[in-house]
Amino acid sequence: MGDACPPVIFDVKTGSGDEARRLEQKYARRIREAPRMGRLVSYVGNRKTPLLRLYRYKEAFAFHLVEEWLACFGVGPEDTVFDPFCGMGTTLLAASCQGIPAVGIDRLPIAVFIAHTLPLFFQVRPGELTQVFGHLRQTAPSAEPASVAMDVAIMRAAFPAGTLIALRRWKAAIDSLDSPFREIFLLLFFSVLEVCSYTSKDGQFLRLRRDKRPASPEEALTRKVQEAEMDVQRVRELGWDKSFLPFQVVLGDARRLEDVPFVRPPTVIITSPPYANRYDYTRTYSLELCFHFVRNFAELRELRHSLLRSHIEARLATAEEPPHPAVQELVDFLRARGKALNNPRVPDMLTGYFVDMQKTIREWKKVLAPSARVAMVVDNVRFEGWTLPVDLILSEMAEEEGFAVEEIVVARYKGNSSQQMSRYGRVPVRESIVVWKNHRD
Repeated sequence: MGDACPPVIFDVKTGSGDEARRLEQKYARRIREAPRMGRLVSYVGNRKTPLLRLYRYKEAFAFHLVEEWLACFGVGPEDTVFDPFCGMGTTLLAASCQGIPAVGIDRLPIAVFIAHTLPLFFQVRPGELTQVFGHLRQTAPSAEPASVAMDVAIMRAAFPAGTLIALRRWKAAIDSLDSPFREIFLLLFFSVLEVCSYTSKDGQFLRLRRDKRPASPEEALTRKVQEAEMDVQRVRELGWDKSFLPFQVVLGDARRLEDVPFVRPPTVIITSPPYANRYDYTRTYSLELCFHFVRNFAELRELRHSLLRSHIEARLATAEEPPHPAVQELVDFLRARGKALNNPRVPDMLTGYFVDMQKTIREWKKVLAPSARVAMVVDNVRFEGWTLPVDLILSEMAEEEGFAVEEIVVARYKGNSSQQMSRYGRVPVRESIVVWKNHRD
């Protein structure tokens, strides 16, 4: 008869189990704090950055964070930078402005659209956007309203009726433009949907706020065009247009990289995957998606289930199990909670998330150049008082695939939800930058 599995010992003070504590001990000497990077791992750092400030992609990190890691890794024109979760294209833009080849993919179509559109601003001369906007002002009021995915519930609740019709007319007028103005004005249009609605991008949902006063589409677009004109001028003052090297960005899946058009193996990855925090990007960006990228709720739902499984609608295949003992430890703990668990789908989400990240890391191993470097921003999470060291788990998984873990840089410590704190106390969790090096046989 084999030995019985030892019981999991949960440390109430630290909010962790045996495996999590083992990881903390294993990597203790490679963890360092860099609080000056706290502002750089969030979108806050882009609020004054030309072009990137035009659209609020709240999951982005800062342009200057990419610049720091490009300098730290000694990246030059002979390298290729890859971002497998490129989002709005911060990494790609920062690399390309230094004349460094860059390739990015993302599974969210609004993100890929923004990343693809940002370089088009380099083709625009000062004053041209204002001129085109004047034309749109004349044509939009009489345009036939564009078709949108009205069977998605949030679309029926997000806007005053008159505002929705006006927005659909503006969308139709913009669709009639030639490139690059069509893409540029679509980006500006997407950027004002939130302020023209009753919604707010808040955490894992697009929340309705009936106390909010939606802006007029024309007034919101006027302000956004003025911002864009300033940015067109600013990028020239910064000299970005002189060194800019066009980058590649495609709609793709980080779990399957065989179709990504690499000219040569990437030597650097600077990225940030979705966090295992229940956030559903198809909900957060549902207005943008419903105005242009999906035709109905069925397509929106299909997109949702094709994303990395970081949200609570994640589905598991029959044979899928947590790929790391620290994840298994927490999943077992949560499933034992049964009906007392805040959301019974969290164990499946965590399992799916780490299975997906394991696939992703294996794909990186296939495509990266020998000695390639990785800098990845990740966030630790806490469920039912239990802290999961995502940074360390992914690092150990990377070691198992042949990467060397160089360091775990702690950019900041984040608080917990009010619900977690009221029940389990405040236990700050790390938001870190894991730094790995490829060791190819």
